[in-house]
Amino acid sequence: MFLRQHWYVAALSSELSEQPMSRTILGEHVVMFRDSHGTVVALADRCPHRGYPLSLGRLVEDRLVCGYHGFTFDCSGACVAVPGQERIPSKLSVRHYPLVERGCWVWIWMGHGEPDAGTLPATPWLEDATNWSVVCGAVKIDGGFSLLVDNLLDLSHETFLHHGSIGTPEVAETPIEVETDQERRVVHVYRHMNAVQCPPFYSRTTGLTGQVDRWQDIDYYPPGFYQLNSGIAPVGQPPRPDGSDEHAFHMKIFYGLTPRTEDSVWDFWALARDFCVGDGEVDLFLSKMQAGVVQEDVDALNVLQRRLGSSPEMTEVSIKIDRGGLAARRMLAEMAHA
Repeated sequence: MFLRQHWYVAALSSELSEQPMSRTILGEHVVMFRDSHGTVVALADRCPHRGYPLSLGRLVEDRLVCGYHGFTFDCSGACVAVPGQERIPSKLSVRHYPLVERGCWVWIWMGHGEPDAGTLPATPWLEDATNWSVVCGAVKIDGGFSLLVDNLLDLSHETFLHHGSIGTPEVAETPIEVETDQERRVVHVYRHMNAVQCPPFYSRTTGLTGQVDRWQDIDYYPPGFYQLNSGIAPVGQPPRPDGSDEHAFHMKIFYGLTPRTEDSVWDFWALARDFCVGDGEVDLFLSKMQAGVVQEDVDALNVLQRRLGSSPEMTEVSIKIDRGGLAARRMLAEMAHA
């Protein structure tokens, strides 16, 4: 069951141009493009005439022309021209989806009625090029949405799945704290590690080597937004509650979890950092490293989905490290019921 009355990440800003692009979101085919002013537009990717994908058409003077019979639609989804006649049947309009572009991400409203822009997740770090540098990417996972939620809420897997980049033994060994805010609908998972080995992901970019203090604070806003507040600092200099720890290096790692179909999901990721801002070499290194980490998750979740498909009766056994993921499952179930 898809939760439709929410904002989801639909695309990277860099993906959209005047060339129409098709994407399946929550089981619906959507075509996205930019008009001549650079504004992002999303419409249902299906011509009402014979069902041909509008994404296979072309944009002419901010109007999308179907590549099959030439039915033409404006940016609101209204049909403005049909071949061979002046009268345009009223049923020829297509659905228009509200889009909002913020930083490197484009958000889409998949629900009914007017969306509330105030419910968009806050991502100022992705928009502040003065104080933060950002790298981002997107992948399709041939695994269900719930598998990605489990993966992101339990970072103990870093020790084993990502041992060559971000994973060290202490990640799996360190207990977590879990809090849920039912009113704001957010799940918090905290893991603070003291005097642990600095992983390559950070040592190559911060200059810190040997042992460091490290923390991972997760804020998950179901269904589709995840923020990992990650940081490292010299041993004995922990983060301060007010965020004024200038001795530390901070990364904000974001994920947009967007269901594609019942058994596949879009994984949009973005990484913002407050050190080496504007350094292109660090951008390149972190982009490559993060893309590799994400691909390891993709490969693992694809395997899990295939195994679930072949063994539908499989049962699970959960332990303490699963508390964050289980809290997320409960909140998602409550939202679906509501």
